[in-house]
Amino acid sequence: MTATILNIPTVEDRTSSSLPLRLMLAPAGTAPALIDGAWWPRSRDLTAELPALTAVLDPLWGRITRVTVNPTFWPIIPRMVPVPGHVVHVGWFKAEQDPHKLLLLSYTSGRWDLLVIPPETSPTTAARLMATATDPSRCLTASGLIQEAEFFRTAAENDWDSNRETVWDSEGGHEARRVSSSPAARAVSAHAMEPAEGM
Repeated sequence: MTATILNIPTVEDRTSSSLPLRLMLAPAGTAPALIDGAWWPRSRDLTAELPALTAVLDPLWGRITRVTVNPTFWPIIPRMVPVPGHVVHVGWFKAEQDPHKLLLLSYTSGRWDLLVIPPETSPTTAARLMATATDPSRCLTASGLIQEAEFFRTAAENDWDSNRETVWDSEGGHEARRVSSSPAARAVSAHAMEPAEGM
């Protein structure tokens, strides 16, 4: 008899490398696009996040040897990050690179660009970003995808607020406020608050 014991980390033991990688790549064989996929890291710590990413990408794209970022959203940029089996050199470009993009270089296979979804993004928005970033018909830049997602998020929130107001109106919200603010209603309220004679 064989027993299988799954090593599931406790909440305290969970690190970025022990959790599933949140990555979606464009379908193989699609025409080259501005973005080759989307990555949703759990933090802005490249030392913690890159090992899991390269562990998945190395077999698919060839050994990732260099990564570049825009320092706008990465507080610390190490020069090198040890990853399984090798070291990745890390560089940065401020003006030349989209702040929402991670550029990956493989010595043998070429270059890939990933949209970096901010770690604090809600799961719904992240799912939308992953789907649009890997859609072969899309031609937006990384920042364009983030701006589009923000537009959809804001529109959804405004629509939700509008729906709440419609429900409030249907329950007498505006009418109740209009009645209570009319002169007749104020007179009735004032009269009700006057003390009765003899008190």
